[in-house]
Amino acid sequence: MNFPAWLKLLGIAIVLVGLALKMRPTLVVVIAALVTGLLSGLPLLSHPGQEGIIDMLGRAFTDNRFVTLFIITLPVIGLAERYGLQEQSAVLIRRIGKATVGRLQIVYQLFRVLMGILGLRLNGHPVFVRPLIYPMSVGAAEASLGVADESELSEKSLETIKAANAASENYGNFYGQNLSPVQAGILLVLATLKGLGYEIDVWRLVFFAIPIATVSVVLGIVQFWLLDRKYRGKAVANANA
Repeated sequence: MNFPAWLKLLGIAIVLVGLALKMRPTLVVVIAALVTGLLSGLPLLSHPGQEGIIDMLGRAFTDNRFVTLFIITLPVIGLAERYGLQEQSAVLIRRIGKATVGRLQIVYQLFRVLMGILGLRLNGHPVFVRPLIYPMSVGAAEASLGVADESELSEKSLETIKAANAASENYGNFYGQNLSPVQAGILLVLATLKGLGYEIDVWRLVFFAIPIATVSVVLGIVQFWLLDRKYRGKAVANANA
C-alpha cells in the first residue's frame, strides 16, 4: 500500500509526543521506527529479497552493541557510591568558595567538548553525571543557599539541578563529538551524505561543526548564568527571612 509521502514523517511526531509525555525513550523510538518502516512499505519480517523491520532493528543493535559497554562500569560506580563517593564530592565542592551550580555546569560542558575534540567516549551520564557532577552540584547549591544538607533543598530545586546536569552533558557530548574526525557522530553524518551521493571530506564536516558547537557553548553559558542568578535571588530571600 502506498501512503502519502508526508505521512512517513509520523515517526517524528511519535517521538516528540512520547518524550513530551515522559514515556520510556526506548519504547518511543522503537514504536516510531516500526510505524515509519511500515508506512514506507517495508515488511515487518524479512522475506527473500527484502529485509524486514525487525531484522533491521536487531542488526542495528548488534552492529552498535559497543554503546552498552557502560554497563560494565556500573558495579564499580555502585561500590564507589557505597563507600562515600557522592558525599566526598559534595564536601570537595563546598570547600571551593567560587563554585556555584551554574559555573560547575559550564566547566563540565567545556570538559565534555574537549573530550569530544580528543575523540574520547566517556558515557557521561552513568560514569560522571550520576556519581560525581550531581552530588557536586547539590553541594554547590547548599553552599549558595546556606543550607546544611540536601534534605533542606526542595524537590523542585533538586529536579532543576538534575536537568542542568543533563543539559551540560548533552550539550557538550552531542556537539563536541562533531569536532573530531574519529567520533561516531561525525562518521555517521559522513556515511549518510556519501550514501546520498555527496562526496565530502570529513574535515570539511568538522569545520562546519565548529560554529554550531561554539553557539551551543555560548547558549549553555547564558542558561547556566541565569540559573546562578536564580540561586542568588533565593539566597538573598533566605537571608532576609
